[in-house]
Amino acid sequence: MLIIFFRTIFLYILVITALRLMGKRQIGELQPSELVVAIMISDLAAIPMQDTGIPLINGILPIATLIIAEVFFSYITLKSQKARAIISGTPSILIENGKINEKELENLRFNIDDLLEELRVNNCPNIADVEFAILETSGQLSVIPKSQKSPVTAEDLNIPTKYVGLPLTLISDGKVNYNNLAKAHLSRQWLKDELSKLGVKDITDVFFASLDTEGKLYYQLKDKTRRQK
Repeated sequence: MLIIFFRTIFLYILVITALRLMGKRQIGELQPSELVVAIMISDLAAIPMQDTGIPLINGILPIATLIIAEVFFSYITLKSQKARAIISGTPSILIENGKINEKELENLRFNIDDLLEELRVNNCPNIADVEFAILETSGQLSVIPKSQKSPVTAEDLNIPTKYVGLPLTLISDGKVNYNNLAKAHLSRQWLKDELSKLGVKDITDVFFASLDTEGKLYYQLKDKTRRQK
C-alpha cells in the first residue's frame, strides 16, 4: 500500500511539474499540440500508477521525453513564425468588414448556429453589429464590434482619468505579505496601527487586507472572528 501511495504522489508531482512547464493556460486556451501533450502525460502517468508491476522509470522516461519535446517545440514556435503556423495554426477570420466569410466557415466546419452562439457569449447578439470575428488558434472567438457600436470611453469624451493600478495584498488568511509591504515602503507596525484604528486588535483575525493605489486600506475579518464578536 505504501508503495502505491508514494508512486502516486511522485507521479502527481511529476505531472504537475510538466503542466507548469507548459505555461499558465486554461484547458480551453491550450494549443492543439499542448492539449495532445497534456492528454498523453495523464495517460502515461496512469499506467505505472495503477500497475505496481511496471517499473516507475517506464512512466518517468516517456513523460520526461514529452516535456522536453514540448519545451523544444515551444521555443521553436517562439522564434519562427513559419513553425508557429505549422504547429499551432493561424487565426481564421469568420467575419470581415461586417461580412460573413462563408468559405472559411465551410473549411472549419463551423456552422452559423455555432457562430451566433459564440457571438452571444461575447455579448454581441446582433451579427449586424460585428466588424470582425476571428477564431483564434486556441479555439476562442475574438469579436471586434463596429465603431458605432463600441462602448464610449473616457478618451472619447475627453474626460481626464486617474491612474488605476493593482491593489497590493497585505494580509491573506491572517498572514502578512511582507514582500508587498516592502513594495509599498510600509512596515508591519504601520499595518498594525492602521488596523488598530479600525478596531482590529489582532492581525491574525483578518482574512484579507489590501492597499489600493490611493492609499486606502480594505480589510475583511474572518467569519469565526465575526461570530465571536
